[in-house]
Amino acid sequence: MEKTIVCISCYYKGYDFMDECKKLGNKVILITSENLKEKNWPWHAIDEVYYMPEIEASVWNLDHLVQGFAYLMKNHQIDAVIALDDFDVEKAAMIRETYRIPGMGQTTHRYFRDKLAMRQQAKDNGISVPEFSSIFNDAKLHKFTQDVPGPWVLKPRSEASASGIIKINSAEELWPAVENLGDERFKFLLEAFKPGDVYHVDCLVYNKEIVFSCFSKYLSPPMKVSHEGGVFRTKTLDKKSEEAIGLEKINKEVLDKFGIQNGATHSEYIRGTDGQYYFLETSSRVGGAHIPDMVEAATGVNIWREWAKLENALLDGEKYTVEETQKLYSGLIVSLAKEKHSNTDDLNNEHVEKFLPIDYHIGIVYKAKTADIIEERLDEAALIVTEQILNILPPKDKPTN
Repeated sequence: MEKTIVCISCYYKGYDFMDECKKLGNKVILITSENLKEKNWPWHAIDEVYYMPEIEASVWNLDHLVQGFAYLMKNHQIDAVIALDDFDVEKAAMIRETYRIPGMGQTTHRYFRDKLAMRQQAKDNGISVPEFSSIFNDAKLHKFTQDVPGPWVLKPRSEASASGIIKINSAEELWPAVENLGDERFKFLLEAFKPGDVYHVDCLVYNKEIVFSCFSKYLSPPMKVSHEGGVFRTKTLDKKSEEAIGLEKINKEVLDKFGIQNGATHSEYIRGTDGQYYFLETSSRVGGAHIPDMVEAATGVNIWREWAKLENALLDGEKYTVEETQKLYSGLIVSLAKEKHSNTDDLNNEHVEKFLPIDYHIGIVYKAKTADIIEERLDEAALIVTEQILNILPPKDKPTN
């Protein structure tokens, strides 16, 4: 039976998700930002599209969104509302709550969007997390700086990228930075800076069960790239490796305690110098930065398409499983480039799965039978990209909201 699925996205993404929804016989309605009209959306799969003006980047008037949705509800029986990007999680949750549409509501959504809420939820449930503090109250913040030695990280509570994060080395640096936030102060938190290796786990959850996981390790953490420029790299891990086993344990705890029932998740963890895994953040979405391309190269699983199949099975009340069609290793490298389309002759080899078509960027997905080959290819590529292609933008002076 045809179902009606509303996709919300303030970014250009989710092509495969909508395409798969249509293949499964569903009606697809897209709500997106007005400035994305000209993007190459899967128009063959979209039955209706509605545009929202942006107040600022990725921000819509939520009252207008809810009011507009009322007109949609008059003529459509909406079965599911899907947030395609981190910035859309709040929008979708509000619509579900207002119109009593099944799916994640406003309470649970905070654990997957608000970094302060997710840290408190982790701490309350005995999950290891770097020491942190809200910055609402001067006395509490002062006590935190006395109890927890710097450096610290001042970060936005609801920022989908690492671009608004500031590393703070001392109390003398902290207070001017906090004052500089002005009326936006409540939107930030302070966290102990914990050195270590950073990982990400990309999952699909069905009826509270994790039905698919891919474990990966950042070779250049996102914060380092956004602050110092450079090359973003990540690689998949062997599921039987000690690292993956440790990640699987803490990731299961997080998803269980945070209350996600269905959908895609992207979570990040750090392994401290003490060897322990700490929770950093999670989100109820497919990973960004072309991570899904890397996951597919390693496992044969297209997370976007599988998420569509999962939502379809959920609406039909059917059993859902994921089949990994290959067990390979994969790696991803992405960086800003000086030219719109870079010359990739020096980067081409038998392990390239694909070059990613992103203007003014270079992006490569590799796959191979061994982890060592992936590591070698990523190292080689980083050298060539840094010397020939890389374009570094200066870091932002202060956080974006």
